[in-house]
Amino acid sequence: MLRFLVRRTLGAVVILLFISAFTFFLFFAIPHDPALLSCGKNCTPDNLKIIHHNLGLDHPVPVQYYHYMVRIFTGHRFTAGNCPAPCFGYSFANSEPVWPTLMDRLPTTLSLAVGGMAVFLLIGLGTGMIAAWKRGTMIDKIFSSASLVLSSLQIYFVGPIVLALLVYNNHILDQPKYVPFTDNPVAWFNGLLIPWCVLSIIFTANYTRMARSTMIEQLQEEHVRTAAAKGMSSRYVFFRYAWRGSLIPIVTILGIDLGSLLGGAMITEWTFQLAGLGRLALDSVTKTDLPMLMGVMLFSAALIVLFNIIVDAAYAFIDPRVRLS
Repeated sequence: MLRFLVRRTLGAVVILLFISAFTFFLFFAIPHDPALLSCGKNCTPDNLKIIHHNLGLDHPVPVQYYHYMVRIFTGHRFTAGNCPAPCFGYSFANSEPVWPTLMDRLPTTLSLAVGGMAVFLLIGLGTGMIAAWKRGTMIDKIFSSASLVLSSLQIYFVGPIVLALLVYNNHILDQPKYVPFTDNPVAWFNGLLIPWCVLSIIFTANYTRMARSTMIEQLQEEHVRTAAAKGMSSRYVFFRYAWRGSLIPIVTILGIDLGSLLGGAMITEWTFQLAGLGRLALDSVTKTDLPMLMGVMLFSAALIVLFNIIVDAAYAFIDPRVRLS
């Protein structure tokens, strides 16, 4: 296990370095001057030159990238103030420190992503197992057909419709908003209920089909059929042997879908006007705010890599036949 974690950690470092370098150099490949964001409307050439020097933009791009990566671990003193490690710099748009801004937006994105994942896993795996259990019946056909329809829907299309039907016209649910869980758990749940359901629509459809197919495949395995031949009840065989074996491919796909989940959270935050990392990333792109964009990209990539390591390590606990070597 230790060798596995060390190897995956080293691989994660390489991936993060590649993502940071690609984002940094791609940003400067765009013909624009980020110093104009800090210069204001009445910008003079002298002021622009001073801002270039203060932001380090007068250095070659490779040198700027080196300084940026070093400052993450060592910190730096800018003209806007002292930036302790981890230092991702200050925003070009509003001179706010990047790291505290990320920490302020993180709870919204985590609440949205984790809640949405809980919804689509609960509904998707549940309906998939029921469809496999009732294979060939009307229930199986209904669930399979519904999953095909739901998989074609998009967040930016479903979101406004749900808001119009349940919030603006009929006032059945509250306007989506983020309330910290520690402040009011009930308001936290009510405020994110609609975004959770909308975010989970496509994933629910995919996991319904996947859970059904993997469960049917597991029911045909020799050890499952042997257990049934020994006289064990069909329900016991279904949950004790088939269900556990079907989790391996599902967990694998879940690790891959974490990036898509964060991408879906970005669109969901924009649709429901939630102040999370996704909306922060979109605002940073439109404002060409490199420090904020780099911070969001690196932090999101680190979360995805960390979750994938956890998912890989979970294989050994789900299936004893899996060994980490």
